[in-house]
Amino acid sequence: MREPGPDNRSLLMAQWDDQIKEADVTTIAGDRRRDRRYLIQLDLRWKLIRRKRVLDTGAGRTIDVSSGGICFETERPLHPGLNVELSIAWPVLLHKTSPLQLVVSGRILRIHGNRSAVVMTQHEFRTVAPAASSRPSVVPQNLVKGPLSFASVRR
Repeated sequence: MREPGPDNRSLLMAQWDDQIKEADVTTIAGDRRRDRRYLIQLDLRWKLIRRKRVLDTGAGRTIDVSSGGICFETERPLHPGLNVELSIAWPVLLHKTSPLQLVVSGRILRIHGNRSAVVMTQHEFRTVAPAASSRPSVVPQNLVKGPLSFASVRR
């Protein structure tokens, strides 16, 4: 007697199992984030906040940004679960004249070394006042009478 070969049904089941395993591997191993991430490095300032009190502050740099979260790097590790406010120097001027910053509130979801991933709860763009060194110094003419010296200031 001849041994029975695999029938069509068992062959189809085996192929289907292989397809399911491949799909699971690509889904599990692939990026499962909902939002597209954009690699962009921007300077930022961070504040750890708990019950409306600032616990700690520092500086860092973004690694990537999405509409739902931000990954950034700091000079020291932060702690997951804490609320954070990020002030990010935005690279585009408002009306080609005013500097902007993106202010993000969120929670630190996870860390890896000095990198932190934040899930955003709120964000807004704010204008930034120009630095004091870039502002023109205007002194009313009625206050300036002759050359100034330290001797005239002491009197």
